[in-house]
Amino acid sequence: MTKHGKKYTAALAKVDIDKIYSPREAMKLVKETSFTKFDSTVEVHLRTTLDPRQSDQQLRDVVVLPHGLGKTVRVLVFATGEGAANARAGGADLVADDDETMKQIEGGALDFDVAIATPDAMGKVGRLGRVLGPRGLMPNPKAGTVVGPQDMAKAIKEAKAGRVEFRLDKTANIHVTVGKASFGDDQLYDNYNALMEAINKAKPAGAKGIFIKRITIASTMGPGIKVDPIEHFAGSE
Repeated sequence: MTKHGKKYTAALAKVDIDKIYSPREAMKLVKETSFTKFDSTVEVHLRTTLDPRQSDQQLRDVVVLPHGLGKTVRVLVFATGEGAANARAGGADLVADDDETMKQIEGGALDFDVAIATPDAMGKVGRLGRVLGPRGLMPNPKAGTVVGPQDMAKAIKEAKAGRVEFRLDKTANIHVTVGKASFGDDQLYDNYNALMEAINKAKPAGAKGIFIKRITIASTMGPGIKVDPIEHFAGSE
């Protein structure tokens, strides 16, 4: 049995483990049960009825959270020519348009949160798969991170504003950050609401009925709080 510290135990005492909270109740409680000295991240964990092995039950998309993620997002862009110029003008933190920068990325020397690429740069980006893949940073058209030069500024702006990718993992779960414990109740709820609407809209063709079985929200190191999925998914049959 895992032994928890006094702060966790005190936080857990505020949660009724048998209760399924409304989303608004959960947003308030997740703030009250955050006990770290740093500004905790608030994450939503969804258990689905989907089968990740079936091609018609895949779920992957993006959502722009109305209140962002509460952190500075560093954007790296893979592009040359017009794409690279637009990336610099659009506020990219790093532009990989030369071999030296590519070598630094391959060696893990550069720090960034989002990678965006133009289609013509994907050949070189593909060779960095073993570095970018495990960190979830490989540019992908579905995630809105492979764009033409003309859309570069918009893609960078959205990434910095709080565009978040969500996807079904191999265990049929979805894990998404929706903000910080320092956010107001309404800010967390707005972000959560935007995420749920995006997931509902992205429902796979092969999904049967209500495909979200369980929702849990928690702050970093904090206890899990069960959230009622009916508000957003009751009409998804």
